[in-house]
Amino acid sequence: MASIAPLDWIMIGGYFALLTAVIVYTMRKQETSADYFLAGRNIGWFVIGASLFASNIGSEHLVGLAGSGAKSGVAMAHYELHAWCLLVLGWVLVPFYYRSGVYTMPEFLERRYNATARWILSLVSLVAYVFTKVSVTVYAGALVIQTLLPELEFWGINSFWLGAICVVVITGIYTIFGGLRAVVYTDAAQTVVLILGSLCITAIGLYHLGGWGELREISGSTRFNLWRPMSDPDFPWAGMLFAAPIVGLWYWCTDQYIVQRTLAARNLKIARRGTIFGAYLKITPVFLFIVPGMIAHALAQKGLLQLDNPDQAFPAMVSQLLPVGLRGLVIAGLLAALMSSLSSLFNSCSTLFTVDIYKKLKTDASEREMVMVGRIATLGVVALGLLWIPAMQWVSGALYEYLQSVQAYLAPPMTAVFFLGVFWSRVNGTGAVITLISGFILGLLKLGCQIYAGILPAGPVESLSTLQQIVISYGNINFLIFCVILFAYCCFTLILFSLLTPPPASSRIENLCYAANTAEGRQQVRASWNKWDVINTVIVLLVILSVYLYFTG
Repeated sequence: MASIAPLDWIMIGGYFALLTAVIVYTMRKQETSADYFLAGRNIGWFVIGASLFASNIGSEHLVGLAGSGAKSGVAMAHYELHAWCLLVLGWVLVPFYYRSGVYTMPEFLERRYNATARWILSLVSLVAYVFTKVSVTVYAGALVIQTLLPELEFWGINSFWLGAICVVVITGIYTIFGGLRAVVYTDAAQTVVLILGSLCITAIGLYHLGGWGELREISGSTRFNLWRPMSDPDFPWAGMLFAAPIVGLWYWCTDQYIVQRTLAARNLKIARRGTIFGAYLKITPVFLFIVPGMIAHALAQKGLLQLDNPDQAFPAMVSQLLPVGLRGLVIAGLLAALMSSLSSLFNSCSTLFTVDIYKKLKTDASEREMVMVGRIATLGVVALGLLWIPAMQWVSGALYEYLQSVQAYLAPPMTAVFFLGVFWSRVNGTGAVITLISGFILGLLKLGCQIYAGILPAGPVESLSTLQQIVISYGNINFLIFCVILFAYCCFTLILFSLLTPPPASSRIENLCYAANTAEGRQQVRASWNKWDVINTVIVLLVILSVYLYFTG
């Protein structure tokens, strides 16, 4: 394994110098909550689109998505072809979010339903961020640094912990002091580095392998096919066809972590164009991360790459294939991915805590106080993320699949509540609260049963009690199939209890769903787009369709 040369360190140092300059520039003017949490609502479409992409593509993608490519081919590319979900965000939901003037997604639920729905989503989102996204992102980044710098040690601390602590602390510092403005502008710079670095590893990997044709021949038709038979234990075609969009629509259209960028736009037109640009960028991970993972597997098959487990695919290619200098650029890209995702997570968590919890409990909090609480909340999330890392070391072999399975248990109730709430004025707060509570409980039960089934010692099922057999059967349901079942249940529950209770007052839902749009609201939306927005939307959809057709066979 090649060591990091002085020229590589120079490239990494240059990246951090660029990052520092951007941070210093953006840390000015953080006096109000709008400045700190929404960058003064004055962000352009390029920065919004780049931030959407960089926030999504974290180290768990570089490690886990490439690892999934190495393990099972293009099956997980369904999630990366969710660029169309960004178009749904821009064309369908952003007009309601932006015109309502909200800071957070739970705040939108309070406007549309009631305060209880807001509390439920706020608490669930905070817990989910800390114990899934933050911890997984930190773990994956630390794994990258451990693979690239195995000899690094300081005061008895190995490279895994050094990498985790240093990157989390550095990212936490600029997020604490710079707020969302620092996050989105560093994301824009990091997107360029990330794409250039990943393109380099893809091109050089194909060169060493012998070209695209060689990759297809070694991988075989199964690994090059997006669709797997229903008997496939991991990715049955029905699960990917129906469950992946449920998770995608939740993540891209209703998750605070993503949507917060669009709320910082100068106006509705800029917000939509930011999502369209982000959709263009979102198509690229199939070729920037999944394909390199497949290349790593093919190189290992030919004896040209040492690969101990799938999650090491991307960092192994960086350390073993890239020349001096270029290796430093790609490592900078890896760090960019880690830091951009972490900074977005930190800022979203602090926004949720400050706006949805602290402000609700202390309604007379001043603007300066809100900014200070946001900074303290960010510091708390940083600490919790570090404390949870030891537990994340139990995860191995399929990091990205682990993350997707957890999200499949959380997404259905939120997708149902947001989308039915926007498209149907009849659903009400009672239905939303019952759906959120029962949906989250069923999802957590599934996760608990799945963990229990995994730790049971091997043996005949007949020797177990009836209750244990039921628990194991529930836990072993494929996570994608369970996602579809849970979504159907949530839709049914929301509709049923809404119809059994009085409809919401017309004043509550005005301009918060299509049926209650005022003439002024419709005119404002129509004025926010032109033919170029439509043309670019169609181009994105055609590219997505082309990729689906190519990888279907």
